[in-house]
Amino acid sequence: MKFPGKRKTKYYFPIEAKGRIPFDNDFSTPGHVRVVGIEQLLVDIEINVSDEFLAKYDIAKGESVVLDDRIAQEIYSEAQEQGLIVGEFAGGAVGNTLHNYSVLSDDRCVVLGAICENLSVGDYAFKYICNTSFHMDFSHLKPCPGPMAKAMCFITPDNERSFGISKGIMNDLTPDAIPEKVIEGAASLLITTFLLRDETSSMFAATMKAVQLAKQNDVPVILSLGTSSLVEEKRDFLYAFISDYVSIVAMNEKEAEELVSESDMLLAGEKILDIADLALITVGAKGLYLCGHVEREYARETKDKIHSKAIAEYNMFEYSRAMLKKDCKAPLKIYTHINPYLGGPGTEIKNTNGAGDAALSAIMHDISANMYHRQVIPTSPKHITKFLSYSSLHQMCKYANRVSFEVLKQNSPRLSRGLPLREANLEESYWAQ
Repeated sequence: MKFPGKRKTKYYFPIEAKGRIPFDNDFSTPGHVRVVGIEQLLVDIEINVSDEFLAKYDIAKGESVVLDDRIAQEIYSEAQEQGLIVGEFAGGAVGNTLHNYSVLSDDRCVVLGAICENLSVGDYAFKYICNTSFHMDFSHLKPCPGPMAKAMCFITPDNERSFGISKGIMNDLTPDAIPEKVIEGAASLLITTFLLRDETSSMFAATMKAVQLAKQNDVPVILSLGTSSLVEEKRDFLYAFISDYVSIVAMNEKEAEELVSESDMLLAGEKILDIADLALITVGAKGLYLCGHVEREYARETKDKIHSKAIAEYNMFEYSRAMLKKDCKAPLKIYTHINPYLGGPGTEIKNTNGAGDAALSAIMHDISANMYHRQVIPTSPKHITKFLSYSSLHQMCKYANRVSFEVLKQNSPRLSRGLPLREANLEESYWAQ
């Protein structure tokens, strides 16, 4: 597992020359670490529009709505005629996050979902696979008749993003297509609230089977909250769902406020820790918060300046490594906050799409690295108890912030390979904590 930045010692995680990469994963290989994600496979279509354009098609600004296929085609045709289409890309929140994870870790991850049963050279399904990291394993996708889903991202002059979804076959994954052997032993299972929108769909049933298998096999479930309107619509369901199945919740400030009815993000994080083990909250120009639990015995005080906001001295134990609450005899809530890396990209930010997903991919990478290290060096002092993360909360926050910066800087939700993450901030003994 690779991490950015220079290290004091040459040895960190052993990386062997892999040579050719086989088509299939051998899940029984010692030291094999994988993450699994359930995705509504779709193509992102970015369109520059006016506020009047959104109003014409009754699309709520800043929100995500499901569009009738006929309306979606009408919008697409009009945008094409007027030359408003910026580009068409492989997309999806889970797809973006897993792609970024595979770039950061240089390791495999498994995607579960539905894809066109007949792929043709040049069609959307073909382009989706060609433009996604080769480390993403598509061998467990369910072939289905029908077209790929499309997510139209409407960008208004104020750079606000709104989404219209044409569903296609994205919800056609069925419970029988969820392989237990893939989820068993995974480092984490990634899902989004979009999978849970329609409780009558086969996708909902498949997702429920997956999270139940994850719970049975002690695999942390990661939930990305998606969009605030959906959180508002299904608040009670999501609150109970998180309490029953989810370990890690990722969201922006609007989604956090809708979930726990709290406008202060530090207090929102405190409330979310009542039902989850770890919370990532991105707050745009104000950076991000990371909130978690640690066994009081293993809490480590920060060496940085102590800060107080809604919670006095909230970052007192930010040098602690996160743990699942169930693994703590005397759980202590811990918090950290970071402002945008270097104040944010120097150039104008034209598109914030994927910044939160990028931050989450960094958190997933650290969690997977901890599992890998525990497998190959189980006697290390790093594993005197069952930690969730390899790094401290503070260092994970720095890593997530840095990766999010790259997405904002390059104006794309998906990282490129050969990412230049070796800036000064990460060179000073990144993993000392």
